[in-house]
Amino acid sequence: MAAAERPSALLLLLFLLVLPFPGELQTCGYPSCPATKPDLLNVHLVPHTHNDVGWLKTIDQYFYGARSSIQRAGVQYILDSVIPQLLEDPSKRFIYVEIAFFYRWWKQQSEGMKQAVIQLVNEGRLEFINGGWCMNDEGTTHYSAIIDQMTLGLQFLEETFGECGRPRVAWHIDPFGHSREQVSLFAQMGFDGYFIGRLDYQDKNNRENLQTMEFIWRGSASLQPPAADLFTGVLPNGYNPPVFMCWDGFCSDDPVMDDKSLDGYNVDIIVSRFMTIAYSQAEVYQTNHLIMTMGSDFQYENANLWYKNMDKLIRYVNAQQSNGSKVNVLYSTPSCYLNQLHQANLSWPMIHEDLFPYADGPHQFWTGYFTSRPGFKRYERMSNNLLQMCNQLEVLAGPVSREGPYGKGDSSMLKRAMAVAQHHDAVSGTEKQHVANDYAKRLAGGWDSCQILITNAMASLMGRKEHFVFCNLLNISVCQLTATSSEFRVILYNSLGRNVQTYVRVPVSGLVFNVTDPSGQNIPNEVVPISNFTRALSYDETLANNELLFQASVPPLGFCVYSVTKTSVDPLQRTKAEQELHRAKAVPLQIENKHLHVLFDPVTGLISKIENLDSGITLPITQNLYWYKASSGNADNPQASGAYIFRPNHSEPIPIAKAVQTHLVQNTLVQEVYQNVSSWCSQVVRLYAGQKFLELEWTVGPVPLDDDYGKEIISRFETPLATEGIFYTDSNGREILERRKDSRETWKLSQTEPVAGNYYPVNSRIYIKDEKIQLTVLTDRSQGGSSLLSGSLELMVHRRLLFDDHRGVGEPLLEDGAYGKGLIVRGSHRLFVDSVEASADLHRLQAQVEFMAVQTVFAPGVESPNHQKADYKKFSALREALPPNIHLLTLAQRDPNSILLRLEHQFEKRESANFSRPVTVNLLDLFSHFKITSVQEMSLAANQKQESTSRLRWTAAADNTPPPPNTPSLNAMAITLEPMQIRTFILTVY
Repeated sequence: MAAAERPSALLLLLFLLVLPFPGELQTCGYPSCPATKPDLLNVHLVPHTHNDVGWLKTIDQYFYGARSSIQRAGVQYILDSVIPQLLEDPSKRFIYVEIAFFYRWWKQQSEGMKQAVIQLVNEGRLEFINGGWCMNDEGTTHYSAIIDQMTLGLQFLEETFGECGRPRVAWHIDPFGHSREQVSLFAQMGFDGYFIGRLDYQDKNNRENLQTMEFIWRGSASLQPPAADLFTGVLPNGYNPPVFMCWDGFCSDDPVMDDKSLDGYNVDIIVSRFMTIAYSQAEVYQTNHLIMTMGSDFQYENANLWYKNMDKLIRYVNAQQSNGSKVNVLYSTPSCYLNQLHQANLSWPMIHEDLFPYADGPHQFWTGYFTSRPGFKRYERMSNNLLQMCNQLEVLAGPVSREGPYGKGDSSMLKRAMAVAQHHDAVSGTEKQHVANDYAKRLAGGWDSCQILITNAMASLMGRKEHFVFCNLLNISVCQLTATSSEFRVILYNSLGRNVQTYVRVPVSGLVFNVTDPSGQNIPNEVVPISNFTRALSYDETLANNELLFQASVPPLGFCVYSVTKTSVDPLQRTKAEQELHRAKAVPLQIENKHLHVLFDPVTGLISKIENLDSGITLPITQNLYWYKASSGNADNPQASGAYIFRPNHSEPIPIAKAVQTHLVQNTLVQEVYQNVSSWCSQVVRLYAGQKFLELEWTVGPVPLDDDYGKEIISRFETPLATEGIFYTDSNGREILERRKDSRETWKLSQTEPVAGNYYPVNSRIYIKDEKIQLTVLTDRSQGGSSLLSGSLELMVHRRLLFDDHRGVGEPLLEDGAYGKGLIVRGSHRLFVDSVEASADLHRLQAQVEFMAVQTVFAPGVESPNHQKADYKKFSALREALPPNIHLLTLAQRDPNSILLRLEHQFEKRESANFSRPVTVNLLDLFSHFKITSVQEMSLAANQKQESTSRLRWTAAADNTPPPPNTPSLNAMAITLEPMQIRTFILTVY
């Protein structure tokens, strides 16, 4: 960087000399906004940069500016360059968004520079917008992880800059579609407004014609308005500058050349262009205030280029006011623009739906990324599960969890890795392959650090040091300890606030085992052979022959220990057991437990009918795996399927096989139908004793490409239900939204892609129903899903493509798996068939169990019967289980002296006859492991006290919602949660 772009020592010294004395009042927020002219058209120029925390390069490469051959971008230089410009001129402003980058830059600064930046923040000239660790995706993220990543960024800003560092505006200018739940979360975090950059091209045209580019978005159908209402604005040009006015080093537009004695003088041309753009934009917005984003991806490495030309633009456009011009241009920020809209005191239209799917052209639906990189999507979901366990045990065990017998444990590494993974080019699956590898590497490092913390905490809570073993490949039956040991213990940890019954499967080398529960009682167990499907996945790394299966009961917010011992058998018994275990079974006609009866077609081997024995409901149903032929572009449009875009060649998918080879594994605890679909696709239809759902465990890959076609693999369910094009999906794992085929709620859709244009994100569940029967499918990761035919439902589970879709990533979605082969993905769907009335309770509660699955840790050996201690074998940190409709969302160490707690009501209003009622809990009597000495209620992101949270109030057209009642004072002994409400507290404890 040239010397002129760095703040000179003299400049910094002079600035520090005029800093106010400590305690002197500072002006930030809305009072710091520049003056506007009420009788003119005010154009708010917003200098900004959009910095992806990984996309074409890794987050480290972006920060330092490495690998310029891929992309010339270095975030550190942006901040180095902008700050001197702001210091030199009090009229200049800049906004910054991605705290993952700012945090890194801040740690490298001198104390003098930090003080200068603090003053800029206090004056509102350097303003943080959004404030999350990243700008998270909205289609493939779960609300729990969204809240965590926002909290991480906002907490840093609060600790570093105080109230002036608190963002007032949410800013999601690049995500590929927008969810209603994201709006609800932002509103509950205390934001006053929300600006988005991407909107379906048809929707945007419609809004421009109707002058509804800005509106009130009601983010929840359950929360009392305006708790989840948020003013939302669609930016006029995505997040880019107006045409011909990009003045960055990356741009090729002419600068403002204002010396008439030199060739190229163009002030008149630029002023005329700007006036034309401003008046054109004014026609589609409602007030005399306009916003223009002046910047784009990784711009402002040389901020002087931008500011020098914007200075001239402002000077020459405003000079025209003396000639009667009605345009006034100023440096501004999104919050200052928002404040002017609020002062206009207008009534704004209201919407209730979300903004999916997003398309930027007739054949360009951005619905492929709902499934892209399915392996990483699952890894991210599992990482969130481990992080919650890590957070909770850090609280429950205290400092010893961080500095214990196993070394230094750390939760922060996984918190930051998970926060980065929420980025809209991370969990979305729209990054380059080497960047995806880096995201996974960061998560793996976080796992290692958290597992040290967990072992320290478990040893402390159990009162004994153990050789704890984590087997991270249990999904493919790989665990050296259990496969080679004749005695071991299984420690199960439950992050939920209620007791969980779960089935445990561990790889073993043996036929007969004895399993005892925490009280020392023998419990039933079974042994099943490891399938050839699984052996192929493990590439012969497994040392086990079989899997041991037993049912466990795990206490709320706690753990329990089960002991396993291999039993000796005589040779004759062994031979008989092996024969029975591996005996080929006939093609199954049915499997059954006390709740479900599942029938199979004797010819195809596919499911043909499900009977719910509790409700008496019978539903004919077939399920099979299909593939869509991915488009490589055609004469009508060159658009191909890629990481972002889903575009099949034809509307009808092709079955991988019309009939499947099957065999049955059956014992007292489980019945499993193994379906061999093809050489690269298989499925297990599994029914456990006592469970009310059917599990479908699918294994897909490597997806073959020898026919030169990319493939998009789906699991489709077909029933006779008369659904009339209506189906339902969750929004980021929380509230349910109704979807209608070929339809949008607030504008008339011209459908050009009958498959891709009807795909929606499915984060946890999708269902169809008629008046009596509901078919629900739970997912173990985010996937794309739809209902394209009456009575049908489908989920995309894998994609492997040959072409880039020309949205910037520059490579096809062609993931490699082990040994250089294509990626193999294993996952599960949980299938419920029940009455409409009963289904809400089942899928809502089971989805939470799936999301916060019980974690398994192992230890070698078992206790001698004479030395068993019940106190170390079973532990719960709660005095009693929470009610089923209350979820312990967060229990984490906020700082050395306080704990962050979130409780949520996980049912919607009128969703369940049993559970959609307010619930009151005694916070002071909730925990058994520590005593609460003080409670402070906070906003959702825990960066504002709830009683001091004040948001701008907006008037919605035709909204007759009564004002909310006054909030009662906090009574920690009676915390009431309404449907879908999340309440956040800071606790001090001893």
